[in-house]
Amino acid sequence: MRRKKLLAAGIVFCMAAQLFCACGRERADEKEKIYVGVAYYDQSDTFVNQLIDCLKEQLEAYGEESCETAMLLRAAGGFQRIQNDQVEELIDSGCNVLCVNLVDRADPSEIIDMARDNDIPIIFFNREPVREDLMQWDKLYYVGAPADQSGIMQGELAAKLIQSNPEIDRNQDGKIQYVVLEGEPGHQDTIIRTENAVDTLKRSGIEIEKLSYEIANWNRAQAQNQMQQMISQYQNRIELVLANNDDMALGALDAYEKLNYMESVLPVFFGIDGTDVGLEAVRDSRLAGTVYNNKEGQAEAILKLAAALVSGQGVDTMELEDDRYVYVPYSKVTKSTLDQYLEEE
Repeated sequence: MRRKKLLAAGIVFCMAAQLFCACGRERADEKEKIYVGVAYYDQSDTFVNQLIDCLKEQLEAYGEESCETAMLLRAAGGFQRIQNDQVEELIDSGCNVLCVNLVDRADPSEIIDMARDNDIPIIFFNREPVREDLMQWDKLYYVGAPADQSGIMQGELAAKLIQSNPEIDRNQDGKIQYVVLEGEPGHQDTIIRTENAVDTLKRSGIEIEKLSYEIANWNRAQAQNQMQQMISQYQNRIELVLANNDDMALGALDAYEKLNYMESVLPVFFGIDGTDVGLEAVRDSRLAGTVYNNKEGQAEAILKLAAALVSGQGVDTMELEDDRYVYVPYSKVTKSTLDQYLEEE
């Protein structure tokens, strides 16, 4: 009797191990299950958290309708070494597709090697790898948004507001004095968003004068500190604040509020991403506008691509640029166009 119980327990254990902990090379019915391993760079990033929430919701709904699904999440706290270890853990846990938001977009080789050794495809998202790295293997993909478009749209929003509101040029010198709050150094969106926003303002015929820029690493608190330093240096000369994301735009606002500036002497503020707090700030006229980074569309593209990669069917029907890239367009948000985005929230 004891031997029968031990045998039964052993069978149950083996079945559970097969279901939940199968290694990358030994999965018999993988096509009927989507086990997504998500590794992201930092749990403090507002937009990335909201994108992952969208992916969770869509994966759960897909699982109810189509097949068995599961998701494992790992946040690296900004350290690539930690993320590499987390990806190894996700592979060992039986994930059959990886979604990776890189800490260091220029250092994905170890992650790629582990995935290739276990024949597990990777969908990079939000932080675009260098093209040469994405071409290392035919099961590497990227889902995100065209960074240049976000900068162009931010510049267009700012230009339109300035052209229709001459009082923004408070000192009436014919130029708009501006500062920039940028994301982390080396990140492709930091460089591209800033350059395109400024170039668009110039092409629109707006005379601008750059007073300063500061790196705030996408972070609201850092942006507040950096903005306070710029305010102390330039006082009321700042007429326009361009921020690479909503959190930094709101951090700039926080700085003015902390220093008790009256609303009449505030510059105008523009963000990017259309996060929940960013949209609320547009609604309350605290931000003049933002650029909506379509997290719902990106989550849908990630899930569709993940399902196709796991099943081995449907990748060829997706609209991929250069067979590897899915870009989901941005859109402009002002108070007059806000309703459709708040409904999506």
